[in-house]
Amino acid sequence: MKITANNLKDTEKLGKIIAKCLEKGAVICLDGELGAGKTSLTQFIAKEFDVKEYMVSPTFTIIKEYDGKLPFFHIDAYRMGSEDDMYDLGFDEYIYSEGVTVIEWADLIRGMLPEERVNIKIIRIDDTKREINIEGKGPVYEKLVRELKNENTFN
Repeated sequence: MKITANNLKDTEKLGKIIAKCLEKGAVICLDGELGAGKTSLTQFIAKEFDVKEYMVSPTFTIIKEYDGKLPFFHIDAYRMGSEDDMYDLGFDEYIYSEGVTVIEWADLIRGMLPEERVNIKIIRIDDTKREINIEGKGPVYEKLVRELKNENTFN
């Protein structure tokens, strides 16, 4: 599914819709160049998911944990040298937990991701406009597609 976010408000709306679809064990994978909006989208998802703490990209800490409707894990794979490094950090304990996991730069660790997940690739068109490609498998992905088809913002 491909949608267009014409501005930050559209990205916020997408974050709200994604948050509404999340359930325990959900994995959201975000990819796109630097400045595409991965962290902004994560912040909007987290805010709607009742995460109260201000969220920044965990580039140097790799994994940040937050309290929300469920435990909320924000992972940045950008600085990981290999998938083995992610295993050393206990990565699988996060993605196979009772919480929700959002992973930035997920393409870098594609081989260790669960089959059931939502993949979101953000392509920067200009300063405000983004093309957002959404693929996936599993109940969270299916619910998200239904919600987006019913949403007028992206039609």
